[in-house]
Amino acid sequence: MNHRIRIAAWAGLVTFSLAIGLAAAAAPLPPDVDPVSRNRLPNPTRADMTSDEERAIYDDLTKGNVPGMRLFSPRLARAFSHAHRYAKYESGMDGRLVEIAVLVTAREINSQFEWTRWEAHGRAAKESSVEPAIIDIIKFCKPISGSVAGLGPKETVIINLGREMLGPRRKVSSKTFADSVRLFGRRGTVDLVALMALYVATDMEVNAFDAQLPAGMKPSLPPMAQTPACRKS
Repeated sequence: MNHRIRIAAWAGLVTFSLAIGLAAAAAPLPPDVDPVSRNRLPNPTRADMTSDEERAIYDDLTKGNVPGMRLFSPRLARAFSHAHRYAKYESGMDGRLVEIAVLVTAREINSQFEWTRWEAHGRAAKESSVEPAIIDIIKFCKPISGSVAGLGPKETVIINLGREMLGPRRKVSSKTFADSVRLFGRRGTVDLVALMALYVATDMEVNAFDAQLPAGMKPSLPPMAQTPACRKS
């Protein structure tokens, strides 16, 4: 199985991660969280669709998968699905770099939900696996210095771009932008920024709908209080 298929399989989970139909976790869920969807909305059903177009969208986006909460707004769900599919596996970016981009996004916006799921995948995947040292650089907001296995110019630019764009300063430097265009091109830079933006949007949904991690999955992103360097990145 090549890296695109592996990432596609994982991304299917991520795209619909706001509505995972797993058993309830040992810890009690918040009272307004549905025990099946594990967020504040029940899983949408085909019966919730109000037109042939919406039913066609529902059929196309589910295909045996648990339907995500976005399907309460079918046309929006279709647009997000197309954008995620392109940004993650049709833009031409290597799957391992996609992993790094999502991880740095999750770290900078302090998204426990996305970080925990993507870190587990980044460590376990074969073709698209991310070196543990790189994961730790992102996770603990360590400075990029010295020789680190697998950390080349592209990985460095992705981390710097995410930190500058989403960190406390919220300002991408001219150097980082120029480096991104030099290494990824104009289109690649647009695609990279859009990929990160998609996961910022997803985190807003996670927050609003109080989406819970799958049952049995332990949070792996340390609190900001334990990672003071992240406040200064």
